[in-house]
Amino acid sequence: MPTPLPCGSWPTPITSDLVVRAAARLGEVCVDGVDVWWSEGRPAEGGRSAVVRRTGTGTVDDVLPPPWNARTRVHEYGGGAWTVADGVLWFTEFADQRLHRLTPGDAEPRAVTPAPDAPAGVRFADLQVTPDGSVLAVRETHPAGGGPAAVVNEVVRIDGDGTATLLVSGPDFVSDPRQGPDGALCWLQWQHPDMPWDAAQLVVRSVDGAESVVAGGPGESAVQPRWAADGTLWFLCDRTDAWSLYRWRPGGDAELVFDAGSDIALPQWVFGQSRYALLADGRIALAYPRDGADRLAVLEPGGAPRELDLPYAAYAQVRAQGTSVVCVAGGPDAEPVVLRIPADGGAADVLRPARDLGLDPAWFSRPEPVTFPTPDRGTGVAEAHALVYPPANPDAGVPDGERPPLLVVVHGGPTGATSAVLNLGIQYWTSRGFCVADVDYRGSTGYGRRYREALKGGWGVVDLDDVEACVRFLVDARRVDPARLAIRGGSAGGYTTLAALTMRPGTFTAGASHYGLADLSAFVGDTHKFESRYLDGLVAPWPSGRAVYEERSPINHVDALDTPLAVFQGEEDAVVPPAQAELIVAALRAKGVPHAYLLFSGEQHGFRRAENIRAALDGELSFYAQVWRFDLPPGEGITPIQVVGVDSSR
Repeated sequence: MPTPLPCGSWPTPITSDLVVRAAARLGEVCVDGVDVWWSEGRPAEGGRSAVVRRTGTGTVDDVLPPPWNARTRVHEYGGGAWTVADGVLWFTEFADQRLHRLTPGDAEPRAVTPAPDAPAGVRFADLQVTPDGSVLAVRETHPAGGGPAAVVNEVVRIDGDGTATLLVSGPDFVSDPRQGPDGALCWLQWQHPDMPWDAAQLVVRSVDGAESVVAGGPGESAVQPRWAADGTLWFLCDRTDAWSLYRWRPGGDAELVFDAGSDIALPQWVFGQSRYALLADGRIALAYPRDGADRLAVLEPGGAPRELDLPYAAYAQVRAQGTSVVCVAGGPDAEPVVLRIPADGGAADVLRPARDLGLDPAWFSRPEPVTFPTPDRGTGVAEAHALVYPPANPDAGVPDGERPPLLVVVHGGPTGATSAVLNLGIQYWTSRGFCVADVDYRGSTGYGRRYREALKGGWGVVDLDDVEACVRFLVDARRVDPARLAIRGGSAGGYTTLAALTMRPGTFTAGASHYGLADLSAFVGDTHKFESRYLDGLVAPWPSGRAVYEERSPINHVDALDTPLAVFQGEEDAVVPPAQAELIVAALRAKGVPHAYLLFSGEQHGFRRAENIRAALDGELSFYAQVWRFDLPPGEGITPIQVVGVDSSR
């Protein structure tokens, strides 16, 4: 029988130590004959990305031991940092951003590209091996002393001796260079101020040099092109509102093959994404969301999709190995695994199991998808979505007459999306007595272009409407305590957190910003090339819309800021520099508002090191405990964070 205990103070085995212990963020997957390779981001190893191989005989080994780190800084968010063919590994080393190669039998990787003139001045991503053994890549060049406007993005082919041949130059951005079976080249390109989910074009250059735009352009985004063995080109495009599956034959027009009614693709924040695969027998495996969770299906030629019966809720890195599907999969009570699934049915083979948490599933709160009304504001969309996680702890319960505190989670992007996969970073809170609402506010991906573009020009207004509507929905249902409402988010979610506390005061009683934006005008001048024009669409064209930027910047509304706030920031963040965090902290200090500030050395945009992930989680819990006056759970040894302006002598 659960013991009634004050919410927030529930003893739980889901500690910050468990969150990071032996944890690994599964990244890209490559199939190389009978072998399957994948990458693992490991907090316990300083956040490095290791490359792991499972051979056809079942042997698993680290191909890149420490300190090698297969991670690229192209677009700052990276992705596509490595690839493999015939046992030869090509990868970008994080420390110097040079392209390296490791061949079977070599003791150490060998640098292929020359050292740049400036540290990390030349970067490589989206690697793809060609039949002749060279590599196609996106090359990003940062001239010494130049700002975002001086950065150049191109497609190059790199031979084994490091010789680089320029293939595509001119567009502001390029991605997905892929060589077809007859030698034709395809790639994606887009121009400022568009982001790739706004208007990316799919271009094909035939072997005779003729170029044609297959899909994409104003109001249309093409992503994830794949050549089939018969010379047809497959891709995803949102011409029908949601990203759907298309096929193009040379000399013909692109034809719609399958529309799931929801986005098959995810926004291209990183390179190397894959939500579908061409199987050896002509069938297509693909993933798409419905009712708050992904489905994995096999599309027969000319037939309807056959959804596979699997206990998972999210799929990424969908690849083909013959007629089997290899992917990263996770579920509400299972952390992500690398999985091989026979397309014809049969038992799935777990190639890389999740870590053994040693916990009964009763400790895990299962997400409930909810849809709630929200103000239209001329967007044509008057509802938003969330995954709601109620408190869950088999040993503790909410006392009679008490309702749990609410933690509203605002994802980044803001084109990101919630996920129903087991996330100990959420269970950390629910097992202590918090209710968590992970909000897919308008602008999120998964619901089609119309939903995504409902945030156009409305960032700092529409997203605030939606988080407030979610709070009202749960308060009116008497599911949460209206006196204990917190909002937290990272990056774009950090901006919404700061905006909610400064421009919609009175809704929340606490907040936590992780590397969030405080001054939109400063962001335009300080950030990297990829996002330097992002706000043209989200807020207003720059600089003609400067007044709107000023109006939407939390730093300009600190006169209304009286809500306790914790701020967490990476010292080396090039996306949202520390100056943004320090602006809001200075305002909190000047006003005497209770606050805490943790600056992590060696961290960029997002925390990767185990000790910093732990410090941020435990620090945020300690912050709420001091603000809302509850005791920290005993036995965890959490050192209380210093909260300026709160009397901790009680």
